Amino acid sequence: GVFASVELEHAPTSRQTVELHFLSLVLGDITQKGYEKKRAKLLAPYVPQTQGVDPALQKESRTQMPAPSATPASASSSSSSSKFHRARSGGARDERYRSDIHTEAVQAALAKHKEQKMALPMPTKRRSTFVQSPADACTPPDTSSASEDEGSLRRQAALSAALHQSLQNAESWINRSIQGSSTSSSASSTLSHGEGKGTSGSLADVFANTRIENFSVPPDVTATTSSSSARPAAIDLPPSGIVKGMHKGSNRSSLMDTADGVPVSSRVSTKIQQLLNTLKRPKRPPLKEFFVDDFEEIVEVPQPDPNQPKPEGRQMTPVKGEPLGVVCNWPPALEAALQRWGTTQAKCPCLTALDVTGKPVYTLTYGKLWSRSLKLAYTLLNKLGTKNEPVLKPGDRVALVYPNNDPVMFMVAFYGCLLAEVIPVPIEVPLTRKDAGGQQIGFLLGSCGIALALTTEVCLKGLPKTQNGEIVQFKGWPRLKWVVTDSKYLSKSPKDWQPNISAAGTEPAYIEYKTSKEGSVMGVTVSRIAMLSHCQALSQACNYSEGETIVNVLDFKKDAGLWHGILTNVMNKLHTISVPYSVMKTCPLSWVQRVHAHKAKVALVKCRDLHWAMMAHRDQRDVSLSSLRMLIVTDGANPWSVSSCDAFLSLFQSHGLKPEAICPCATSPEAMTIAIRRPGVPGAPLPGRAILSMNGLSFGVIRVNTEDKNSALTVQDVGHVMPGGMMCIVKPDGPPQLCKTDEIGEICVSSRAGGMMYYGLAGVTKNTFEVIPVNSAGSPVGDVPFVRSGLLGFVGPGSLVFVVGKMDGLLTVSGRRHNADDIVATGLAVESIKTVYRGRIAVFSVSVFYDERIVVVAEQRPDASEEDSFQWMSRVLQAIDSIHQVGVYCLALVPANTLPKTPLGGIHISQTKQHFLEGSLHPCNILMCPHTCVTNLPKPRQKQPGVGPASVMVGNLVAGKRIAQASGRDLGQIEDNDLVKKHQFLTEVLQWRAQATPDHPLFLLLNAKGTTVCTATCLQLHKKAERIASVLCDKGHLNAGDNVVLLYPPGIELITAFYGCLYAGCIPVTVRPPHAQSLTATLPTVRMIVEVSKAACILTTQTLMRLLKSREAAAAVDVKTWPTIIDTDDLPRKRLSQIYKPPTPEMLAYLDFSVSTTGMLTGVKMSHAAVSGLCRAIKLQCELYSSRQIAICLDPYCGLGFVLWCLCSVYSGHQSILIPPMELESNLFLWLSTVSQYKIRDTFCSYSVMELCTKGLGNQARGINLSCVRTCVVVAEERPRVSLTHSFSKLFKDIGLSSRAVSTTFGSRVNVAICLQGTSGPDPTTVYVDLKSLRHDRVRLVERGAPQSLLLSESGKILPGVKVVIVNPETKGPLGDSHLGEIWVNSPHTASGYYTIYDNETLQADHFNTRLSFGDAAQTLWARTGYLGFVRRTELTAASGEVVFILSLDETLELRGLRYHPIDIETSVSRTHRSIAECAVFTWTNLLVVVVELCGCEQEALDLVPLVTNVVLEEHYLIVGVVVVVDPGVIPINSRGEKQRMHLRDSFLADQLDPIYVAYNM
Repeated sequence: GVFASVELEHAPTSRQTVELHFLSLVLGDITQKGYEKKRAKLLAPYVPQTQGVDPALQKESRTQMPAPSATPASASSSSSSSKFHRARSGGARDERYRSDIHTEAVQAALAKHKEQKMALPMPTKRRSTFVQSPADACTPPDTSSASEDEGSLRRQAALSAALHQSLQNAESWINRSIQGSSTSSSASSTLSHGEGKGTSGSLADVFANTRIENFSVPPDVTATTSSSSARPAAIDLPPSGIVKGMHKGSNRSSLMDTADGVPVSSRVSTKIQQLLNTLKRPKRPPLKEFFVDDFEEIVEVPQPDPNQPKPEGRQMTPVKGEPLGVVCNWPPALEAALQRWGTTQAKCPCLTALDVTGKPVYTLTYGKLWSRSLKLAYTLLNKLGTKNEPVLKPGDRVALVYPNNDPVMFMVAFYGCLLAEVIPVPIEVPLTRKDAGGQQIGFLLGSCGIALALTTEVCLKGLPKTQNGEIVQFKGWPRLKWVVTDSKYLSKSPKDWQPNISAAGTEPAYIEYKTSKEGSVMGVTVSRIAMLSHCQALSQACNYSEGETIVNVLDFKKDAGLWHGILTNVMNKLHTISVPYSVMKTCPLSWVQRVHAHKAKVALVKCRDLHWAMMAHRDQRDVSLSSLRMLIVTDGANPWSVSSCDAFLSLFQSHGLKPEAICPCATSPEAMTIAIRRPGVPGAPLPGRAILSMNGLSFGVIRVNTEDKNSALTVQDVGHVMPGGMMCIVKPDGPPQLCKTDEIGEICVSSRAGGMMYYGLAGVTKNTFEVIPVNSAGSPVGDVPFVRSGLLGFVGPGSLVFVVGKMDGLLTVSGRRHNADDIVATGLAVESIKTVYRGRIAVFSVSVFYDERIVVVAEQRPDASEEDSFQWMSRVLQAIDSIHQVGVYCLALVPANTLPKTPLGGIHISQTKQHFLEGSLHPCNILMCPHTCVTNLPKPRQKQPGVGPASVMVGNLVAGKRIAQASGRDLGQIEDNDLVKKHQFLTEVLQWRAQATPDHPLFLLLNAKGTTVCTATCLQLHKKAERIASVLCDKGHLNAGDNVVLLYPPGIELITAFYGCLYAGCIPVTVRPPHAQSLTATLPTVRMIVEVSKAACILTTQTLMRLLKSREAAAAVDVKTWPTIIDTDDLPRKRLSQIYKPPTPEMLAYLDFSVSTTGMLTGVKMSHAAVSGLCRAIKLQCELYSSRQIAICLDPYCGLGFVLWCLCSVYSGHQSILIPPMELESNLFLWLSTVSQYKIRDTFCSYSVMELCTKGLGNQARGINLSCVRTCVVVAEERPRVSLTHSFSKLFKDIGLSSRAVSTTFGSRVNVAICLQGTSGPDPTTVYVDLKSLRHDRVRLVERGAPQSLLLSESGKILPGVKVVIVNPETKGPLGDSHLGEIWVNSPHTASGYYTIYDNETLQADHFNTRLSFGDAAQTLWARTGYLGFVRRTELTAASGEVVFILSLDETLELRGLRYHPIDIETSVSRTHRSIAECAVFTWTNLLVVVVELCGCEQEALDLVPLVTNVVLEEHYLIVGVVVVVDPGVIPINSRGEKQRMHLRDSFLADQLDPIYVAYNM
């Protein structure tokens, strides 16, 4: 049960119906115009004539209702005939002939689910990814499901039933608003769930089902009580700002007012709301009680239910078959039989081959078979190679490569090899170099030591060739020599040459290949005695007599096709008519026609052939199957064989088919034929069926199904044990312990007729071919070795053998066993004819998060609409859930013909699974249900009350020796030169430098070519600043204390304008200039800062001034309201009367505005005292003085970047070489070649610069030498990107970069520089911490390579004068050493507060002047950084610990009571597939949303969904709610290279991402 229920408290009146429809209008994705049209359409019936509803409308709605109780079209033909049959056969046996039992069960289960009503949000897909023709893009699918010939009676009955049960039309055509805009072109999400309980003609029903654009009503969140309040309950909404002045009635199309006036975007939020409703439903499997350990999240491997049914029977005893009769004329060896018939009955037909149309084209007689096999044997032994060095010796293995439509050549080759005593290994014809499973075939050829392949001339011509005509080397194959076996190339053997035919012994006769569950191919070796004994047993069981005709539809190279059609055939001188697969494809009835034409006694088929014959039987009225005494169904062991056999019988009984002729059998490559039903006596009662409880089966016990008729498995017997054989049932896993009589286990067989080994694989052989069963005490029972058959089953009453599945198809989920075939059968029984190809369904399990998870993959028909597919998928989920009580983890639909095929057209399961896991399956539709399947997550953490004052008094600090705090060197003790004492203000320092060292160059600005475009000496800077100050006073009429926005590209003009403002007593605000190409995106931010800072004036360049006033700008913002704009390009030479001197150091120096990654714009106030303190701390830490040069490649607009660019040189007197980061776009080498050329010792850059160099330069940095670099500091306000800094260091190590040079800084809004790697300190340290503990806010250091570990790097050494303490953000108490908490800082250069419009004092006090709730440091005033971190002490710096900083507190996600860092989840996701370019995660209403950028082709989009879900579950114990696949470049990244996750979230919720695909995980 995964589907949300939507209850209305009473049937809606017509007024409410209108309300409901308005709700649907508001919530759906629809344009204003569409809204008007729809409104008119909906209201039309209510306008003047409410009574006279258009009769056509009613009629339309009636046909539109599906018939829930009607049998689906696929089963209608067979069900009608089986009804007729039941009437004839009398009451006693009607259960037995029930056909399509499964289909009925599935229908019933679905109907039951429908009452609970489902609401799955449909995935959103970009138009281009639809596989669809435009014609049906706008027409609703036809949903009448009953077949026409049964008339409309059933439909009407169903209609009224449906109305009474108020079953909403599940297939109601989901509106696809076909609109012009690209964003809204994806399909809408909701299935409709209005409910109409009124009389059948009530308007509500007409509306709920009309075919007008049947608009889907979203699930009603509030359980509508009164008609007026049709609005969802308040949901946790993103703060997207109040929408001002929105008229209630207008433009309701895209926004919907919730109670507090915050708009909710329509489409995405309704889908997510739906998903939430769906997930709120209780899950069936109960969650186990987990105990929560403080450190670890305990994940329990799911255990089976203690109340499960257990076997109660006694231990079984092995069952014997009848003895193998001794017939006097049985040959001593199979080759002897061939010799006998070939010489005495040369004219008798042996094998007839058909042409493409199914007509007999050639008949091989026994004489021909003998003479041609002889010629081949002679040629093989004597004509390849020389007399002294023959190529082949007896006992060598040879590959047989013959196409499926050439049985004659194959038979000659097979017997030729037997006569030459070489061992044939039949394999498939390789069609391309990379066939599905071809590599594994190569492994088989290699392990068998095969160097020679036999084939036909035609086949050889068809093999893929290289340019020079040689046959290509197939992937993984050994080098082969190809030999053509057509008669004209064979030498006639001399008269005196005779093959050596000895009595059959244990020497190998042939090798049959088999593919294991994992996809590896092994060779089952069959000895000559086993081959002979098996033919004898088959002859006895099937009662073959000489000269009978048999029709074989199976592959003659292996299994029953080979055993009956090639081997037993020769033993009994039968005549085989071989019907190849290619003929069956064009003419499915051909085998029935062959039986009729040749009056065949026996036919060998699979269920598939029965099915095909039924589909095609209308073509042939006059065929007769009365000659058949045995119809051997070789996959009778399949769960769906029962209904195929029944349906076939009910159709062909009128054509003379005898019920007792149907003989299912069970086979396996290792044990060969395990059991076969003997032909029955006419008129005797047919054997019974076992109707088993699916639930019992999943626990491995046999229980007759009583409780629920839907979840029953009906199986037919496969007859008795083979003559001369013995059978036992052992436990499928662990030692081969005999099962109890009511227990399911693996069938094991002991007889002379079975395989002897896997060729060349001794280890696996022992476990399969030499099994001695043991009893419950573990002691062996007897000493006869058994062979494991790979089939699961039991021996029923009367020693009848029942098979319930294959070991290879076993899916063990949470300790319960399910069978892949059963799940396929359930999937097929869901009416799928419109959506999926019958039989093209693969089911397998993948191991995710400590359990097996079921994956279902099916091929979708090209004409299936999105809705049909989604509908089918949700119904399959329900059906499997009801019948098997197991959740499906992932259901994927792939385009037709794209699943890897086995040679005979089946699905290559292991290859499909491999494609799924490596992300190369390319589904076109996918539905993941991790929420329903994954029930073994640890319990969510309950927050423990934090460490309070009391516990510190008592001294029991949790897991910490001492309080976590650290500090830099003490500023007071370090005597600086007189500079500090003399000059408190930066303006004074500049004036002093202009006098003392006027010509000392402070700044050099480089362009993209690396040439100096501008320099500034101390004097030049001072003079220019004076001029700007005078302009401000004259032109701007500014007063001291006014704010001035500086709008400049990175350069020296920015610096002069800054000091000009200080000289004039104004407060500068540096702002990044808008980008001319993307004004609409960048200009509003500028506008916002100008408004928030209440700037009195803007200083800028002429170019930018023109841009601000341009028409393009006017389109983005209101340009009429800019403050005064002054351009500083041509300044008058005018002395300033006096330079402003601030009255106190606490006065503001400048404002620092920055947009955080969460999208918040914050400005902080920097006082003159803080500026001097900061410059002084940096000077001391980096040992800066006037003879030094540093290179800066940073954005100079905020934080430490601005300080280094504009302030430090003036304070410390060193020379700064300025490199604007944007210049790197045209010259990647610019920064590093400058460092090399100027022999720079200290350089500063940003992560984006480092990333550009790492990705772009690679190994091309010739002529650059970085050995001069002592420190290369990355300036950032985020967790150090260890992988990037490491790869940078590694990449440039070869050109001299020291491994210890690269380090990082840490600053925040409240304090722009807390840590900065100095010159003298020890190397930066890195640690590995345990991710699981981090989620609990604890730090546990682990060894490198530990599972679930995370590599962290310190963020530089703490600056002088800075104190840091780690605090619990909730209790505000200090934390112990090993805890993760918020970093609080105290330092002379902390900002003096936020600059806000409202001066919100409480926030100010909380962030800037806050006290600890207890402890020694409670007197100090601290500023909260909003970052989480921990302190680690090292031996090297006993006094100062470092802060190893983790992540912004605003960014952390709280999920399941634990704290997650988006970057960790993103790192995991980015690793899962090569096509993921970038990834970002955020949460919305407790759902984790993962957005990935796809850099591959759009077909790969859906491959990412399961991979992303798996990796986040495995590595982070989280279930992903929504996966959004978008184009590269959609995830917004700011200038510092940080992801803007909140912007992304807002865009997603406003549906502005134009995603390629949105998957909503159930």
